[in-house]
Amino acid sequence: MDLDALDALIRSRRTSMLVDTTRAVPHDLVSRLCELAIWAPNHKRTWPWRFALVEGDARARLGEVIADAMEVHGDPPEKVAKARGKYLRTPATLVVGSAEGDSPLRTAENRDAVAAGIQNLLLGATAAGLATYWGSCPKGADSAVNALVGWDSGTHVSALIYLGWANSAVAPPERPAPDLTLLA
Repeated sequence: MDLDALDALIRSRRTSMLVDTTRAVPHDLVSRLCELAIWAPNHKRTWPWRFALVEGDARARLGEVIADAMEVHGDPPEKVAKARGKYLRTPATLVVGSAEGDSPLRTAENRDAVAAGIQNLLLGATAAGLATYWGSCPKGADSAVNALVGWDSGTHVSALIYLGWANSAVAPPERPAPDLTLLA
């Protein structure tokens, strides 16, 4: 691959949930995408990535767990109601977590490594023909999601990635030019 091919891949990645809801995402493909994620830089080699694939009826359980946590947190009833069904919009949701570090600095470095890994994963998904949407875990729901997927209580839920086979194209959004400061 040369820089032009990488440039084309990066520019072709879109946030989209326009997917074939009946077509499953193969587990071996998800595993391969997770492997791409763990090749991101990781200071001190703490290997902070955590992955849980949620599909089938478990998607509704994910929505219930998150909605219940949102309700306790005091979110508006309409947002809570929406959360109950939103993970059914795609055939799979990949929950990506970042392990807690042994210090605040290490925890921050772990989160940075996981975020970099998520970009690798999203680019791999685009190359494979999948549509993706990187959603955030609602405030106050990390502990409930950790309990559902079996992670340690201090794990930060970095992403709820909707996955499905793209069934239409999404136009690229306009982007500003990078703000690059040059020092000599």
